[in-house]
Amino acid sequence: MSRVPGALQNLQKSLYVPVVLSREEIDAILQQLRHPFNLVVNLLFGCGLRLFECLHLRVRDFNFDAGILTVHGKGKKDRTVPLPESILPELKAQVELVKRLLDRDLAAGFSGVFLDDAVEKKYPHAPKELIHQWFFPQQSLTKVAETGELRRYHLHESLLQEALYAAVRKAKIPKRVTAHTFRHSYATHLLQANYDIRTIQTKLGHASLKTTMIYTHCVPVRTVKEARSPLDL
Repeated sequence: MSRVPGALQNLQKSLYVPVVLSREEIDAILQQLRHPFNLVVNLLFGCGLRLFECLHLRVRDFNFDAGILTVHGKGKKDRTVPLPESILPELKAQVELVKRLLDRDLAAGFSGVFLDDAVEKKYPHAPKELIHQWFFPQQSLTKVAETGELRRYHLHESLLQEALYAAVRKAKIPKRVTAHTFRHSYATHLLQANYDIRTIQTKLGHASLKTTMIYTHCVPVRTVKEARSPLDL
């Protein structure tokens, strides 16, 4: 049986070049986004997050004193990334917004945010505590059919995707842009700034360096290809 199709598939994977946005293009898109979508995109690009990692953030994940964000990635593997200093005021304002929302929810008989069953069983009051609240909460409460409880879920990814699609069109960006494009852009911009590839691997949460190496295809080669005499350097 021929194995050519498999070989072609591997070749296609190796030649895949991610879509990357310039800083000017990212700024143009951000100008077309309203809150909270602009803050979501700022975190996707500023911290190199996957969309689910960003929407699953809780208040407890932000350490403003240390300037660090804890990210809960694939396979329940945590990593830390620096918080972008340029958006710290917006991030702190979002925490205050969540605080006010929690106060209103508790006054309305709120049963808390959705948590893992094991966590809630061990800490019954945790769903109502500020540290466990979603950083990007959904606007409306969800009624649990089995219990009738009112719970709050995080911002749904479809809402971000719809807002982003419209913003890209308004900004007239001639590229196929998805939420993941900002993660690609994060890695490529760090590589262009001469960050070590293994440092970028750690910040992205990649298990294999091979996955991170794909971004080398996005950065122009700046090395001299022809040998020269050291006297001429």
